Amino acid sequence: MVREWDPRTASSAEISQLLETLNAAWTADLPDDPPWRDGELRGYLAEVMPGSRRISWIAQGEPADGSPALLGYGNVLLLGDIGVIEVLVHPAARRLGLARDLLEVAARRTYQEGFRWLGAEVVGGTPATGFYESLGFERQFLEIRGVLRFANVDWVRIEKLAAGLDPEYEVQFHPDSPPEPLIEAYTQAKAEARDDDGDPDLRPSSYDPQRLRDSIDCLRRRGMRPYIVLARHTASGAVVGLTEVVVPAQHPTRADQYDTIVARAHQGRGIDRAIKARMLLELRAAEPALAEVQTWNAPENVAMRQVNAELGFQPDREWWEYGVDVADLVHRLNGA
Repeated sequence: MVREWDPRTASSAEISQLLETLNAAWTADLPDDPPWRDGELRGYLAEVMPGSRRISWIAQGEPADGSPALLGYGNVLLLGDIGVIEVLVHPAARRLGLARDLLEVAARRTYQEGFRWLGAEVVGGTPATGFYESLGFERQFLEIRGVLRFANVDWVRIEKLAAGLDPEYEVQFHPDSPPEPLIEAYTQAKAEARDDDGDPDLRPSSYDPQRLRDSIDCLRRRGMRPYIVLARHTASGAVVGLTEVVVPAQHPTRADQYDTIVARAHQGRGIDRAIKARMLLELRAAEPALAEVQTWNAPENVAMRQVNAELGFQPDREWWEYGVDVADLVHRLNGA
């Protein structure tokens, strides 16, 4: 049975069952990833940015002992002019049509809400790639995930890289948020980089001051602690480089690297290397339980991939972004 589901009002038992299903799915598909925890999981599932909506569904079964079982979960995040779909099914319940059922209700709702394009992030080498491609989803964009393990880091070298920046730049560490006087300069740096990025924007960044404030507030409500390192040009005071990392309560031993940006006029001077090295040093001090950091880069972003390799990131998995016309998908699902 597939039914619409609201994490805000769901029972604690359902949240626990979803966590179990999520971990079973990740263990099957990404066995080296750390398991998720019930740290603020309800908020993680429920909270979204202003102007966005997330609609969720669960697939339930009836085990032999009579207790309800949450066998699958799907949601569509409606933002801008696209929907972004996520579907997961417990490995024990795969190949029974549950993923298709969850996708069908999500696609139909997306179409009814007036959206015409549906995107999905899919981990390469998992059954999800064949599933989405069989239903007409087309590959749009590729990123390579890299993982840095603290146990393997040469911290003496990282300290040298963090200190190896020309004195015309000042590097600052800001847990939680950039200080208010720097918000506008910070978002200007992100806006400049926006046109250079080929990403279809399934994970939109924050390019204006209020959206950045809203984004940071949303991260907090989802149980995700942001950390920011930025570089300022000493003479002008401009923010010319920044890097962002988030430590989720749901998997606190592995942090997520978000944007790393260097203004075009200041590229090639080692700013990206220095600010990312400084970030690693700050994380080691601020998050003693942290063991890994993961990041994603497009294959053509050779410069950033080289910086990550120097820091100790190891390529791990392909991460594909897929897209499909919603009307075509609904027609295909109803006709097959």
